[in-house]
Amino acid sequence: MSWNAYRVMLRLQAPMHVGRAKLGNLQITRPYVHGKALWGALTARITRDTPHLGQDYRAVGKQVNRELAFSYFYPSTGERVDLWPWDQPERFAWLFLGSYASTALNYTHQAAAEGALHETEFIAPTTRSGEPVYLVGYIFEAQGCTLPWQQALQHLQLGGERTYGWGRVSLHKAPTPASQLFERYALDLQGARPVVTLQAHDALLAHGRAVGDRAISATGRVVPLVGRETHDARAHGRVPSEAIICWEPGSTVATGERIAIGPYGIWEAAK
Repeated sequence: MSWNAYRVMLRLQAPMHVGRAKLGNLQITRPYVHGKALWGALTARITRDTPHLGQDYRAVGKQVNRELAFSYFYPSTGERVDLWPWDQPERFAWLFLGSYASTALNYTHQAAAEGALHETEFIAPTTRSGEPVYLVGYIFEAQGCTLPWQQALQHLQLGGERTYGWGRVSLHKAPTPASQLFERYALDLQGARPVVTLQAHDALLAHGRAVGDRAISATGRVVPLVGRETHDARAHGRVPSEAIICWEPGSTVATGERIAIGPYGIWEAAK
């Protein structure tokens, strides 16, 4: 199998929260869009907009994983990602992140409901200096792919709080063919999955498997990657996924590695 790589630039039109953890009353966002979030958004949009697929979310999700692969998408103020979240975390947070506080009301007592106050962190659609925020990443299309993914990119919502209009993005310009990943890593597009070549001390730009026969040798923080899936239109987000033990994005490899981009954008040692 062979693949075509496309560089994609989305304009963030509203606050976006990609859930990472809860700390007290604060819902913390990830500082990027992981592959599972993009997979879920594309699966939902393609399923809804393509009647001949039979509204079968599970089948479409499997097809998306077979025929498409994803990098993670990172915030940027231009066409290149110049500030990675792990390089200057304080500056990244100041530039791109904000938060929103809200509470449920107890109308009987005309007061906030006890314990209901919470704060949600988000990636803002504009920086603190007033610049528009883009999400930059890559989508890989397998030879013979029949999914209308480029049309779906024009109507995506990413992350949580979507009922409030959060996570809306627009396609900034048509996807463009690419021969490198983020202008830094070479790509091999002739195998069963796209392969990225890293040199010693290069950073992982996605979660990488930390255990098993496809594990990557790296230095960094190990985390469980979990989420929820929608298998039926009437049961949104009710199916928990199996935890995958991963190196966190920003971890570095000790030696050169050939890394395959697996399902949901997770990186794993190439066979």
